Amino acid sequence: MRIDKFLWVVRLAKTRSVASRLCAADHIKLNNTFAKSSKLVCVGDTFGIKVNPIWRTFKIIDIPKSRVGAKLVSTLIIEITKAEDLDILKQVQEINRTNKYLGVKGRPTKKDRRDIDDFTTE
Repeated sequence: MRIDKFLWVVRLAKTRSVASRLCAADHIKLNNTFAKSSKLVCVGDTFGIKVNPIWRTFKIIDIPKSRVGAKLVSTLIIEITKAEDLDILKQVQEINRTNKYLGVKGRPTKKDRRDIDDFTTE
């Protein structure tokens, strides 16, 4: 089965076209090499998905014939990501959630930058 279809089947990508875009943007590794969307997966292979700032790693246990329900995904793949990496991911997600709650939107807009410049030059 192709890697883009497999990502869709095990519900790691919402649509197959999203999975193809992930492959094209080098966000998918198959056996520690960047994979094109046409790359074939086999039982026992490992693959990684880039979730900023870490790579989540999975091992393929079985390959289904078609898309499966969310409860059956655990019978097809096992996550083998290190616990330290998952802790880092949780911290980043918590920081992002807090910033969103506080109204922090990232880079200042052009108007914000002008206001900052006006404030600092006075």
